[in-house]
Amino acid sequence: MPRPSAAPAARLRDAERSRAAILEAGAELFAELGYEATSLAAVGVRAGLSRGTPGYFFGSKAELYHAVLEHAFADALETIRAGRLRALRSARPPAEVLAGVVSDYVDFVVAHPNFLRLIQREALGEGAGLDARSLRQAVGSEAVTALAQELGFPARARTQVMHLLLSMIALTWFPALHDDTLVAAIGFDGPSPAFLAARKRHITTLLLGALPSRRTTPTRRSPR
Repeated sequence: MPRPSAAPAARLRDAERSRAAILEAGAELFAELGYEATSLAAVGVRAGLSRGTPGYFFGSKAELYHAVLEHAFADALETIRAGRLRALRSARPPAEVLAGVVSDYVDFVVAHPNFLRLIQREALGEGAGLDARSLRQAVGSEAVTALAQELGFPARARTQVMHLLLSMIALTWFPALHDDTLVAAIGFDGPSPAFLAARKRHITTLLLGALPSRRTTPTRRSPR
């Protein structure tokens, strides 16, 4: 009996590699040049494939852009879920968990510069005009829920958790987006390992006051 050919499996692997290369190249070019200045042909060249290959896989530039955003947000969700699972399994006190969350966020933005630039271009209206709101809201909502669970916030404190998350995003994203401008102008030589380690400690210290166990209600003044 003849052995089954390995050709279909090989073609499938080649297709998966090509698709991954196109997504990576698309993320790079959309982040570097913006949506309007990026062409499918340029994405094909950057991916090391033919100019027409991106169109074969994704149909149009708008569809490729949406796939790039979906892939980027999927990476963010994976990081959020892995961090939540690790924190809940550790049973460590909130202060230590917060340090781990901050470390995860800093590491993510350093490892995913294109994600930050894509979000920045979306905020400036330089995206494809697609409604990516549902993608952003899904990730944002899960990030808030994960942070509340990891740090032990009660359900009624969701707004406080949202503020905490917003502060953490601002503190971790800004240096990564402005590494060559404002960060350098201040005098930092980032993102060196020493800078990143110091940055993690600094952000954690700033955010410790927002933990449930550390939030206190104002005391009434004693009558004179």
